Amino acid sequence: MTKKMTLGCLGVVIGLIVILGLSLIGIYNSLVALDQKTLSQWAQVENAYQRRADLIPNLVETVKGAAAFEKETFTAVTEARAKVGQIQLGNAPANDPEAFAKFQQAQEGLSSALSRLLVVVEKYPELKATQNFRDLQVQLEGTENRISVERMRFNEAAQAFNTKRMSFPTVIIANFLGKRFQEKAYFKSQAGAETAPKVQF
Repeated sequence: MTKKMTLGCLGVVIGLIVILGLSLIGIYNSLVALDQKTLSQWAQVENAYQRRADLIPNLVETVKGAAAFEKETFTAVTEARAKVGQIQLGNAPANDPEAFAKFQQAQEGLSSALSRLLVVVEKYPELKATQNFRDLQVQLEGTENRISVERMRFNEAAQAFNTKRMSFPTVIIANFLGKRFQEKAYFKSQAGAETAPKVQF
């Protein structure tokens, strides 16, 4: 009788260990899948930003021909584009909130410089009438829309990861694994975006 009880207890313990092991493997694999989805979505964000960066030199050159004396604006755009190119986040884009904030700040600086460039264009109706400029402007507008969509999708992927990571018992396992599964940062709106712009006629 004692031997049967010992074997029964041993079987229960082994069964519990197997169940626990399978549960840990499942949690780890789900974290890996969500982390990879976040990285994949980050690549799409970078792709959209790269498209914008590639369009800028053509846009600047097109505008320069008609607005040669707006040197300050061209310099601002060129410098903002250079700052964006200097920030490299590597394979863990949202794991370093400080680097992520710098990246977002550089991109916002470039967006602001581009806005100033497009305001300059308003002074030159003959420039707006050229097919080359109109094509570039349409491409830039489309790219800005893509950036917005990809940032939203990245935030959704980051939220799914963070929700899984912060739920129990996953949070214990994620903390045990260290930096590999850190909480992901989110894209946020630009400072002052909550205030509606004043429109004057």
